[in-house]
Amino acid sequence: MSPLHAVAIFVAGMAAGTINTVVGSGTLITFPALLAFGYAPVTANVSNTIGLVPGSVAGAVGYRRELHGQRRRLLPLALCSLLGGITGAVLLLTLPAAAFKAIVPAFIAVALVLILIQPWLNRRLTSRRRRHDTAGPLAGASVFLSGVYGGYFGAAQGILLLAILGLALDDDLQRINALKVVLAGLVNLVAGIIFAIVAHVSWGPAGLIAGGSVLGGIVGARQGRRLSPLVLRLVIVAVGISAIVRLL
Repeated sequence: MSPLHAVAIFVAGMAAGTINTVVGSGTLITFPALLAFGYAPVTANVSNTIGLVPGSVAGAVGYRRELHGQRRRLLPLALCSLLGGITGAVLLLTLPAAAFKAIVPAFIAVALVLILIQPWLNRRLTSRRRRHDTAGPLAGASVFLSGVYGGYFGAAQGILLLAILGLALDDDLQRINALKVVLAGLVNLVAGIIFAIVAHVSWGPAGLIAGGSVLGGIVGARQGRRLSPLVLRLVIVAVGISAIVRLL
């Protein structure tokens, strides 16, 4: 790995950490970056998942004020996320690599659509939010399925979680976003532990993404609300399209 490649991967990790905290689709930055530097799709996905875990921790710490008082709702949803993440990670490791390469372009396309419609989705969530303080069984099942998706690939998992939690809970969107950061981070954590034990990991890129994502998570929690949502979406969509082209 050349110094230029190392710097580029670190910067991609920082961007992903910021975007994961603010929007929830940082994988669409780091995953294509690893593909561009010649890593195989499954290896890139595994290394990326491990690398983004520290950024999720940093983002959660940055949102600790918004997380205050949410323990009662967080614990059952955390269990659903952990079980979903385990399932998704096992699927990634047991299904053939060709299946991943065939499925992921469709996942990325869905993620890009979610990113584009997120402003409309947020408005709908605000107007249709149910009057509940805790998530019911349907929300728990939905969080589990989003965890399966996140453990397998994970792009735009955060947006899926925002939609699920926004419909299930009556709360401020920033508090819901803080909950999203923790749940998505738990999925990455449990999947990353499995990958570290049994999968082929490129530890150099994973470490660079980890370092960058920590800085990005801090920036996202402190300054992310000031970033232009339109610019973020345009960058993510452009990078996501490039990943689809490369995989196809």
